[in-house]
Amino acid sequence: MRTVRNRWSIGLPPAAGRSIPVAVLLAVTLAVVVAACSGDAAATPPISPGTSATPRDVNIITKDYSYEPSQVDLVPGETVLLHVINGGLEVHEVVIGDSTVQDAWEAAEAAANPPPGPTPLVSVPAGTAGLRIVVQSGQLLNVLWTVPAKPGALLIGCHIPGHWAKGMQAAIRFVTPGMLP
Repeated sequence: MRTVRNRWSIGLPPAAGRSIPVAVLLAVTLAVVVAACSGDAAATPPISPGTSATPRDVNIITKDYSYEPSQVDLVPGETVLLHVINGGLEVHEVVIGDSTVQDAWEAAEAAANPPPGPTPLVSVPAGTAGLRIVVQSGQLLNVLWTVPAKPGALLIGCHIPGHWAKGMQAAIRFVTPGMLP
């Protein structure tokens, strides 16, 4: 006797003389995967604010026209060690400040002649607050920074000409100690 199997079934050994439908096989596989993944995996720990003695590590990865993460969680007054990594092909910067700071850097870099490019020698008016970190392609910079104790609405932005307009911005969310990121 000859057994014909359709192309949507996976056959059992010939001795069994029957086949298992793919849908059943996929359902069993999915159930095994879900069971394996639903174990006691370590959850992301709550945010514990950094101090000058033990700053909290915060990673910011610049890509060509975006940041990872797109939102950075900070505790007002904490000290952080910013690990800024340029994963893009172009020079990028991390400017942390309110909209006035972002506007000042956008205007300064747009007015630079020649444009900043790999040698970002531009400045903003005296008294402009904020933090600016410039990173070359593939570079890692570690910067110790104390978050303002009474922060306003802060943003992260890149003002190398054209980058801000292409959406190279990230949000800063202020959180309380113990919140989950």
